Amino acid sequence: MRSHAQLTPIGLIRSPFQEPAGTPIQPVYAAQAQGTVEVFSDYVDGLLDLNGFERIWLLYWLDRAPVPCLQLVPFRDDVRHGVFATRAPCRPNPIGLSCVRLLGIEHNVLTVGGMDVLDGTPLLDIKPYVPAFDAFPQSRAGWFEKGHSGRTHADHRFAPETRDSRD
Repeated sequence: MRSHAQLTPIGLIRSPFQEPAGTPIQPVYAAQAQGTVEVFSDYVDGLLDLNGFERIWLLYWLDRAPVPCLQLVPFRDDVRHGVFATRAPCRPNPIGLSCVRLLGIEHNVLTVGGMDVLDGTPLLDIKPYVPAFDAFPQSRAGWFEKGHSGRTHADHRFAPETRDSRD
């Protein structure tokens, strides 16, 4: 059975990053990068009580992601992996996920730290980070445990004009 999903952005993410190359690849590598999340007026009521959380999950549409590919060499390694074993942007459904620090809320604008998202990215959802549910520090991390490249910022490897169709 094939079903279709329709997603409606609830806001826009604003950040200092205008292009993928040079953007931190995870919030942990973007500790000093701040940004804002502008929630559209229809959704402001949903922010009630969010200010009590130190961290939040941002789910967003990777609107500038390259065409999907099922195997690739991710930023943090030098060997090929399946896309579902990575956090690479070239996914069948380009949905991004970042756990950022919530620094403040003023009406419909959230100020966040640890920003690793491109400026103008459509926001799909916000969820609170709850350590009791979201932290599993003893979990296995697959290929990532065996060593990695040490890269912390994106390069041009997933840019549509430079990506080899085999990557």
